Amino acid sequence: MFTAHGNAVALPTFGRAAPAAMLTASLRAPHATITERLAAFDFAPDLASDIGSRRWFRGVATFLALAAAAASLWPGFAPVSAAPVSVAGAGDTEEMRSQMIAPLAFGADSGRHMAAGQAVRALASAPERPEIALVATLTPGDGFAAMLRRAGVGSGDAMRALALVSSAVDPAALAPGTQVDIRLGARPSPDAARPLEALRLRARFDLALAVERSPDGGLALTRKPIAVDDTPLRIRGLVGPSLYRSARAAGAPASVVQAYLEQLGQHVDLEEGLLPTDTFDIIVQHRRAATGETQPGKLLYAGIDRDQRPRVQLMRWGEEFYEASGVGEEASGLVAPVPGRLTSHFGQRRHPILGYVRMHAGLDFAAAYGTPIVAVTDGRVSGAGHMGGCGAAVSIDHGGGLQTRYCHMSRVAAAAGQMVARGQVIGYVGSSGLSTGPHLHYEMRRNGEPVDPAQVTFISRAQLAGADLRRFRAALEVLRDVRPGAALRVLASSVQHDSGLREIDRLGRARPAP
Repeated sequence: MFTAHGNAVALPTFGRAAPAAMLTASLRAPHATITERLAAFDFAPDLASDIGSRRWFRGVATFLALAAAAASLWPGFAPVSAAPVSVAGAGDTEEMRSQMIAPLAFGADSGRHMAAGQAVRALASAPERPEIALVATLTPGDGFAAMLRRAGVGSGDAMRALALVSSAVDPAALAPGTQVDIRLGARPSPDAARPLEALRLRARFDLALAVERSPDGGLALTRKPIAVDDTPLRIRGLVGPSLYRSARAAGAPASVVQAYLEQLGQHVDLEEGLLPTDTFDIIVQHRRAATGETQPGKLLYAGIDRDQRPRVQLMRWGEEFYEASGVGEEASGLVAPVPGRLTSHFGQRRHPILGYVRMHAGLDFAAAYGTPIVAVTDGRVSGAGHMGGCGAAVSIDHGGGLQTRYCHMSRVAAAAGQMVARGQVIGYVGSSGLSTGPHLHYEMRRNGEPVDPAQVTFISRAQLAGADLRRFRAALEVLRDVRPGAALRVLASSVQHDSGLREIDRLGRARPAP
């Protein structure tokens, strides 16, 4: 409560109603002016408090009124209209352009200009450079002649240059990104293309070509062979804390190190089987041109020397790697007898023809009629011909009590007693026997009991013998004699390993028979 004394108002200093009481008393003061009353009036009450009160609704009304006033002043909304878009004419544009400053690097001619006087005479023609030197790049899918025409070479010169280059190399074999140095001469007339004076390109790692205009006005081709040393690059070093980082630090390309680790990992546990004191040994194809460029190739040899443990020596022979003893890579995993989709698994199922549930003792592969069927691993054909509900089929004995059978063939391509190898064609997909359509039923038995073929892993290793083994060991000795880093220090037209390296390259082009 409060007490009034004359014209003064005494307000208490406690309670939450003090501000409101002060406002009410000031508004009701008999001598308060309009300015004082407006100053004391709360035009923007807090809408987050006293929700639902008369003061809150007054604040909402104020907010809506202000929003409506702002919307009414929006351009294009009555009563205010936006000014129409002005379109500058050619004269206005030129006037504004004369006032701007553009970078000279972009060929600017803007800015204020002095008017031409009586001494100014227009040139009949502007002088041209007597010759232009430029570099054109062959892009993927681009033609050699099209590249020359794009660079400004006339159609006639471009076709003649193409014919000359084609006499030395196949233009389609030029690698994308090949750069061609082009020199163009002066125009014979203002509307004619510049004549081709010369062009040079690196057609192959060991060959450069030059096309130049001869004194009689024609174009002539010059071949420039580049001496290349094919000595393999041998890189050796300690394994250290990381085999990969140590090999990369020694200069081995990343792709070569990846291939090295892939081959080495098949024989050594890369996590636990290596010590920091072990020595890695990498030999890679390496070409170095007399002009200084280098070109790494495939991994040739992967070795590791370990303290008090057998060392690993692997050499590329054809497309596979073999150990020093002549034993090839290990091949494992399920080999699909046909390139088809697996449609039915091993286990109980309802027979599609007989209609009742029974054991499905194999795998079904969907394949087109006549698709070749191959043996999943080496073995002897124990049966070939019609086999009841299995139709035309082939049965193979792989030793150790393991047998496989391939059913519903359209034609059998193996005979009983025949030895077959992994991947050899033994028949063709059909729909003979109890079958609803072309497919292959493939089953496996161990000691007469059916087993799930998907759970069996075959392991096979190739073994060199006879003349192949002798050639392999001779090539291995050639690689062992390569000095570490020799390819980076020596460039000669012939080296002591040339004959052996040519043999390795020749044999590497065709995979030898296992």
